[in-house]
Amino acid sequence: MRAVLSAALFACTTLPAAADPVVVELFTSQGCSACPPADEMLGELADRDDVIALSLHVDYWDWIGWADTFAEPAYVDRQRAYAAVAGSSVVYTPHFVVGGVDQVAGPSGMALAELVMKHADRTGDVLRPASDGTRGATAGPTDASGVLILATYRPTSSVHILRGENAGHDMTYHNIVESWSVLQEWDGSETTVSVPEPEDGLAQAVLAQELVDGKPGPIVGALRLD
Repeated sequence: MRAVLSAALFACTTLPAAADPVVVELFTSQGCSACPPADEMLGELADRDDVIALSLHVDYWDWIGWADTFAEPAYVDRQRAYAAVAGSSVVYTPHFVVGGVDQVAGPSGMALAELVMKHADRTGDVLRPASDGTRGATAGPTDASGVLILATYRPTSSVHILRGENAGHDMTYHNIVESWSVLQEWDGSETTVSVPEPEDGLAQAVLAQELVDGKPGPIVGALRLD
């Protein structure tokens, strides 16, 4: 299975050097039996330089018998906001969102690969290392506007699941978001945001995202922080 996933996801053409990476979000749950193949796909994408792959764990499957150790209610709110923008009131796992726009239900490796390729043509040089030499990012100038977001994530972690649909399995997760915060609202003009160092073992990325009626829209820029 892993070889098949790699063939699909790594067949994508890499982005031009000047372009920002494509952001892929996966809404997932340790208590969801359909999620492990999608979690593995996310791990494949996490190895790519031209993609920022982020795993956001939700808590609405906890009632089955296993409370997801990474879940945050705020990630459910974000997923519901994406669904609302798409004209739906339904959320599900696994659920990929590519570039803040396109959505894929379930572990469809080819569909996901095609969307990453599609969004490679939509990214621009919107975010870059902070121009003042601090640890952070400089955004713009650009015609886009919205918010600048800091995502702090753990590159990998394994969990032995004791109950629920995945009981008895040792699962490995990748780029698990541990905090998600808005750094500032952004009108598209050039601005620089400084970011403190994360705790040991964690990584960070800054995202520039447009809003649609106050809800998450296209992600127009992304930058990994060293």
